[in-house]
Amino acid sequence: MTGLTKTLAKSRTRARSRTPDASRAPARARGTSGPPYWTTRRRDVLAGYLFIAPQLAGVVLFVLIPVGLAIWYSLNDWNVFTGEQTFVGADNYAALADDPQLASVLGATAVFCGGVVVLNISLGLLLAVLLNRRFRGATFFRTLFFSPVVVSVVAWTLVWGFLLQDNGGVNGLLGVVGEGPNWLQNGDTAMLSVTITQVIRSVGVNMVLFLAALQGVPAQLYEAARIDGAGSRVIFTRITLPLISPTVLLTAIITVVGALQSFAQIAVLTGGGPELSTTVLVYYVFQQAFEFNHIGYGSTLALMLLSFVMLLTLVQWQLRRKWVFHEE
Repeated sequence: MTGLTKTLAKSRTRARSRTPDASRAPARARGTSGPPYWTTRRRDVLAGYLFIAPQLAGVVLFVLIPVGLAIWYSLNDWNVFTGEQTFVGADNYAALADDPQLASVLGATAVFCGGVVVLNISLGLLLAVLLNRRFRGATFFRTLFFSPVVVSVVAWTLVWGFLLQDNGGVNGLLGVVGEGPNWLQNGDTAMLSVTITQVIRSVGVNMVLFLAALQGVPAQLYEAARIDGAGSRVIFTRITLPLISPTVLLTAIITVVGALQSFAQIAVLTGGGPELSTTVLVYYVFQQAFEFNHIGYGSTLALMLLSFVMLLTLVQWQLRRKWVFHEE
């Protein structure tokens, strides 16, 4: 019996040694897989890329590729009618220094951009302050001043073109007290006309932005300032302006960029005239590229305009640390 018992024990030990341990078997042998590929983090990353894909495609198609083509065209002399391209290197950039009209164009651009920015921001802030109060008809006036923004630029400019003619509606009103000038044919009044037309149409955007900023200022600050005896001027300069300074920065950037890109108003109202009094840089780009068939030189001017926009935006962004509230 003792020998039989030992034999059975040895056979059981051998059987156990032949049976594989399930805990030590590989994952594929156990019929289970590794961690899933689409983890929560990977799904979130994919969703983020899908959300930015339309904007990224727009930037590539309508910004990066056109800028790259403009750089290539600026290095060539391209005749669109014959399709011939001749590589000229930096000749188009050297031609900027020899262009006798460029100084007048840059001067008109500075006057137009400066006038639009100053009038648009100041008038937009004034309208926002006035319409931020509660009175009967406030909604009507807000809609009235914002309505030109949604009107077609060409339609708006055509209407003002008729009003500013020598026998138009503006001179008809001025005829009550005297004789009005020929607004669009006089160099001194043509720039004023296109500037005022642009400001009236676009001031509604800044007004809405300033209204939103003013309504975000805590009323407790105004109450505390009045209790301390502060007047309206002190309240506006010490409380309102610092708290809405981020919005002032935003409106300044979009107004400068919009002014440098204003084309339809110049093209429809004055066509850049009389002489070069209203020929801004963006309209000069159009003339050189599509009227005079200087595609290479027009691309060079377009790159100059792009550099101005980027430079002014960068300067305003860097200056925010000095005059924007809570910026370091």
